[in-house]
Amino acid sequence: MTLDISSVLQGGYNHPLSRQWQSRRGLDKSMFMYPIFITDDPTTCVEISSLPGQCRWGVDRLEGFIGPLVKKGLKSVILFGVPLTCEKDGRGNPADDPQGPVILAIRKLRELFPTLFIATDVCLCEYTSHGHCGILHEDGTINAVPSAERIAEVALAYAQAGAHCVAPSDMMDGRVKAIKRKLIDNGLGNKCLLMSYSAKFASGLYGPFRDAAGSAPSFGDRKCYQLPPSAKGLARRAIQRDTVEGADIIMVKPALPYLDVLADAAQLAPDYPLAAYQVSGEYAMIVAGARAGVYDLRVMAFETTESIVRAGATLILSYFTPQFLDWL
Repeated sequence: MTLDISSVLQGGYNHPLSRQWQSRRGLDKSMFMYPIFITDDPTTCVEISSLPGQCRWGVDRLEGFIGPLVKKGLKSVILFGVPLTCEKDGRGNPADDPQGPVILAIRKLRELFPTLFIATDVCLCEYTSHGHCGILHEDGTINAVPSAERIAEVALAYAQAGAHCVAPSDMMDGRVKAIKRKLIDNGLGNKCLLMSYSAKFASGLYGPFRDAAGSAPSFGDRKCYQLPPSAKGLARRAIQRDTVEGADIIMVKPALPYLDVLADAAQLAPDYPLAAYQVSGEYAMIVAGARAGVYDLRVMAFETTESIVRAGATLILSYFTPQFLDWL
């Protein structure tokens, strides 16, 4: 018997931490997921100038970097691959290379920190020659069906390597259903959580991230698949679609400019954990304001984060995670 997508719930609470995300509560350490950039030079640690305090890390440097944070209470990370030496192509074939940075990092972290919850961003933009998040037609437009299938292949590879969670950020139509079906058919539907970037907007706040990941498109932009900033109704439809297609967690990105959408998501999907990504530009602005003496960094970090929780988030992807491990 093949299970229907709507039948599979266990992937969303297979891990002790994901069980905690099923309930609404006040701000605590378990609500923070730390975004980490993994590069294919195993010994490197390179500071990201536009993202203060953040680095690109080689796999061999992860123990020294992550170990002290785990001791302080770090519960989860999300990995972003930053390939610098691979040969990119139109399908993003390096994305699921067994010797690529993400799969190597999953295995290393599982070995070093057995209790750490490991999520992986799933996208093609870092690995395609054109820098877009899917496979293209000859005229440069998105080819939706093979894009969703390719994203599902990459997600499966990460799950098979040991990721507790796969998180598609590409915004291709149908990719949540394709991933869920792929996980179920390969015996991982009840073992790997699917966190969807459901309402991901075409924002001006992604600049530092694109510097960090080297993922800017070589032509055009991503406005045909990321959501228009004013399109509240479209965001609501995307959230509802992803719950039907099998997402275990719904995400809104960015966070602060879209707290109304976050609140809508809490009403549209009240029985789902809700994630919010306080993106690179939000983080960089808060740090810049504090350095300019506009406000105290800790006070503003708390105020913005608590506003995200107030709007309905149970999980926050935040570059402030190391500081909150000290502050909380």
